Amino acid sequence: MRETIWIIGASDGIGAALAQEWAGRGARLILSARSADRLGALAASLGPQHIALPLDVADRHSIEAAAAKLAGIGPLDRIVHLAALYDPGNIADADPERAAKIITVNLTGSFHIAQIAPPLLRAGGQLALCGSVAGYIGLPQGQVYSATKAGVINLAETLRAELAGRVDVRLICPGFVDTRMTKTNDFDMPAMVTPEAAARAIIKGLKSRRFEVHFPRRLTYVLKLLRALPYWAALPLMRRLVR
Repeated sequence: MRETIWIIGASDGIGAALAQEWAGRGARLILSARSADRLGALAASLGPQHIALPLDVADRHSIEAAAAKLAGIGPLDRIVHLAALYDPGNIADADPERAAKIITVNLTGSFHIAQIAPPLLRAGGQLALCGSVAGYIGLPQGQVYSATKAGVINLAETLRAELAGRVDVRLICPGFVDTRMTKTNDFDMPAMVTPEAAARAIIKGLKSRRFEVHFPRRLTYVLKLLRALPYWAALPLMRRLVR
């Protein structure tokens, strides 16, 4: 049976690769992001059965308008929310307006999706929010991005409990993926993967029973171990990373 999947943040990077992978497996896609031109080109390249639906996750009314259009399509099988902003650097150097925008898009946007999206799903349908390994622990140069992703992780955990039995809530935590976003980094990024590899890992993980989809494991398990350490052990290691 063909799945109907809504990907939010589909215009490039992981979202675009995920759209291409799922389309190749026969899914029907609704593709959303702010860029109408890129969305339209992607949808057209994938086939006439796919829909481009521009929206801005920072604008609740924009999400509500998109949801109203989707209500007429019928129940969705999956919703995958990937949209995010990123701006690496030290907290002291952060631009306050840019930081506020990152919080609005990454965290408040995820909250809007968490409220608005579930009624669009069939019974037992899947809602996946995108955290990050940067949300596991306060990493150097993570700035406000890491804080927002920690919030998304917490939000997904809460939803998993609140919506149990009605919605299959999942959490996606990628490591470093070779995208436009990570090209702004000026530090070494271990275990980098391609968007295509990330898309395959996400699809495999969402088909499993695991709550969290995290990859690549050679990076994520190290960071999970760092998070599990008591502060007296973890914080000195963090200071070494800063140096």
